Parts: sequence; structure tokens; C-alpha cells
Amino acid sequence: MNHDDAHVLTPSQLNTLARDLLEGSFPLIWVEGELGNVSRPSSGHLYFVLKDERAQVRCAMFKPKSSWLKFIPREGVHVLARGRLTLYEARGEYQLVLDHMEEAGEGALRRAFEEMKAKLAAEGLFDSERKRPLPHFARRVGVITSPSGAAVRDVLSVLARRFPLVEAEVLPVQVQGAAAAPQIVRMLQRAAASGRYDVILLTRGGGSLEDLWSFNDERLARAIAASPVPVVSAVGHETDFSLSDFAADLRAPTPSVAAELLVPSRDDLLRRLRALDARLRDLQAQRLRAAMQRADRAALRLNALRPRARLDALCRRQGDALRRLAAAWQRRLERERARVRHADAVLRAAHPQRRIARLRERLAAVSSRPQAAIVRRLGNETLRLRGLARSLEAVSPLATVARGYTILRHPDGRVVRSVLDAVPGDRLEARLADGTLPLKVES
Repeated sequence: MNHDDAHVLTPSQLNTLARDLLEGSFPLIWVEGELGNVSRPSSGHLYFVLKDERAQVRCAMFKPKSSWLKFIPREGVHVLARGRLTLYEARGEYQLVLDHMEEAGEGALRRAFEEMKAKLAAEGLFDSERKRPLPHFARRVGVITSPSGAAVRDVLSVLARRFPLVEAEVLPVQVQGAAAAPQIVRMLQRAAASGRYDVILLTRGGGSLEDLWSFNDERLARAIAASPVPVVSAVGHETDFSLSDFAADLRAPTPSVAAELLVPSRDDLLRRLRALDARLRDLQAQRLRAAMQRADRAALRLNALRPRARLDALCRRQGDALRRLAAAWQRRLERERARVRHADAVLRAAHPQRRIARLRERLAAVSSRPQAAIVRRLGNETLRLRGLARSLEAVSPLATVARGYTILRHPDGRVVRSVLDAVPGDRLEARLADGTLPLKVES
């Protein structure tokens, strides 16, 4: 029989391939069934089978998850389990490795809780941005809970111990059963609308998921989110979560812890007050010492200045200044008097009567000079003018006319220099020695 050595597998290789195939093909799954062959060895792991009428599957739940179960696994218990499918290679058996398991009746409630939680979260009902801060010092707290439960006793005890000044009012409601959720919603709405409370605490003790189901009501979650007063939710134990926890402005793991979060500790406040008082006293002492030091320095400066001595010195300085001022005015007066005497001498020297006499003497000396100069100038100009007249007469056309010649001109003043300059019918002027004669050219 022929075979390819490359395709021959060992049992461990085959189981490894099968395990990889199983784990890759099946995501995280939920399985509901009945417990059988339950075994818990000293290692703390839990081994059992889940079965129904026709089949069974091996399961394992390893520590520490097996120690977190809220019930005791026993034969015949109907459970809802979540895990991953894998293969135990050593035996070639496939099995479920679980990370969560709960009783089947509670499982249906758990699925409904997860669905409602996802719905409200998608609407933004649980967003941290809409959470309101709690008051630093709540004067009045409304506690919505059962008046007969252990939770209300724990809350009131912690509030009285930590901060006796706070007023805690119990607003009684049912916390379990079909009528509990509507009753809690009405009480919450009335308490918020009253304006009486600084903060509202919604609380009850622990129990199963079915016991706590009233606090998973959708109407209650929406009423908490719509409340104008901050709401604190403390439902069940630390591991219990409800929709009211997610919708509230603050979730406390237990009622006692919620009471501690609502009010400050009396001892802490006393210590803080003592520290503030000591700090205030220190500041007052420091300011008093500083004020006394400033007063001492001011007294020293005042003694050093000696106001009477300073006033005497100022008076002396004033007397000196007045004497210097009088001397300065005297010197300035002497200078001004000297200037006036000098100006008077200058003015007397430049008196108009004296100046007029000097000017008359100068005028008498020069009065005869212009007439002789004018006579000489007129003679010279007359001779020069006669010479120019003779020169002009020699070149003037009028001299030619006086000798018997005539100058012909057009009416516009153009001189007729040739017979070609005139045509029959032209009007001309003949310039003669004693006047002009109008002419007309005939031919």
C-alpha cells in the first residue's frame, strides 16, 4: 500500500490540528444543561458534564473562576454556562472550558438585564458626562428603602456616627416583588420634586438576581437619570450590579459605603477644623508680629527725625532763602538802574534837535552840487541827441521822399517794389513829403 510520508500524522499532531480547528470555528458560546459527574479535586478546579436527554459534553472550570460561583454545583442542577470549545489533546476528547456559570433560572434574567443595559447605554443614559456631582455637605438625605431591612439600619447607623448633623429621612417602599419597581419610581419622583433633599439614596440589602430585579426596571433607570437631585445607588453586595447603579450619579458597593460617601467623617472634620484653627492662629500671630515690627520701625524713624529739630532746621533754611532772595533782588535792581542810566545817555546823545542841526549843515554843503551836475548832464545829452538825429536822418526814407521821390504802399502797409506787386484795380497809397495820395491802378 503506497502512502505519502509527508501526510502521515501522529496522534498528537492530529489532536493539535483538531484543537486548532475547534477553537477557530467556535466563538464564545452559551450552553444550557444539567450538571452531572461533578468533581472538584484538591487543585480547586471543577470538572463535570453538561447533559440533556440525548447527549452530554465534558466541561472544565479552572480556579479561581470556579471559586467565584454564587451557588454550589451539584448533580442535577440546571445551569447556564459560557465558555470556549477546545480539545484535550492528551485524551483526544473535546470539552468546554467555562469562564462563567449560573443557575438557569437566573440566566434568563441575566440575559434580559444585559439586553436592557445595552439599550440604555446606547441611548447615553449611563454616560459619565451627565452625572451630577454630590454636595460636599448634605444637610438632608432622603433614603428610599424598606423600613424594616438591614440596609436602612446600616445607613442610619453610619450617618449618625460619621456626621450627626445630617438629617436622614427614610422614604419607605417595597424593594422586592412585582409592585416594588412602580412604588420606587413614584417615591423617587415625589422626593426629587419636593426640593427637600440635597441627595437621594436608593438602597437595599443583598439577594439573588431575582430578588434584586426591581432595581433593573427600565422605568426606574429613566427616573433616576431624569431626577434633578443627585441619586446614589447602593443595591446588594459589592459584586451585584443593577441598572439603577449605572443610571445613578454614584454607585456604592454596599449601603454602609454609600452612607460613608454621602457625608464627611465627624472626626475628619474636627481634625480639619483644628488644623484650620491652628493655621488661623499662626497667621494672626504672624500678622501681629509683623504689625508690631512695623510700629517699632516707625517709632525709630520718628525718633530719628525729631520733628522739632527738623522744623527749626526748616525755619533756618527759610530765613537763609529770604536773605538770598533780598540780595538777589538788590543786585538785579542795581543792574536795571545802570541800564536805565546808560539808555538815558544814549537817548540824550541821539536827541532829534541835535540830529536836525547836523542834517541841515550837511544839506547846505551839498545843495549846490546837484544843479551843476544837472547842467553838465543836459549839455552832454543834447550833443549826443543831435548826433543821433543826424545819423538817423541820413538813413531815413523820408529824406529820400523830401528830395522828390514817392513810396507806393498797399493799404495793409506792404511796399510796392515792382510792377508785378500790383494788378489793375488795386488801391495804393503814394507817400509824399507833405502827405499821402490815394491811387488806383488802371493798367
